[in-house]
Amino acid sequence: MTPRNPKLYGRVIGWDDIPETRLRAGVRRKVYATDEVMIAHHRLAVGMDLNPHSHEDFDQLVLITEGRCNYYVDGVANPMGPGDMLLVPRGAEHYIEPLEEPCVNIDIFVPPRADFAPSLAYLDDLGEPDEPGEPDERP
Repeated sequence: MTPRNPKLYGRVIGWDDIPETRLRAGVRRKVYATDEVMIAHHRLAVGMDLNPHSHEDFDQLVLITEGRCNYYVDGVANPMGPGDMLLVPRGAEHYIEPLEEPCVNIDIFVPPRADFAPSLAYLDDLGEPDEPGEPDERP
């Protein structure tokens, strides 16, 4: 993954500034990352195709910010709603089933996921941040 930190220091980026990727019907993603950590914002629709999967090289922290869902880890349903968090340990099969629309799921990955790197192309187009102490201009 190309180093990105220097372009991010001293810069405020909001979710509305990040391009959204449609992954499949009912699933949209926005991604922000430094060299060390990645945050993925998922907007999920009721009835979306479920995607059971696992990953061996990192844990996943889950935060639900909108809606209600069942978050399955190794076959166990974990009912979740706004403000609820869950740790998905590496190697555990997991997936989310939205129960209300919209369901917004924030995932935190350490280290960043290499397979999400294409979603970060917008960071390469950022200019250098303002001088230290000079805040970014935001509308």
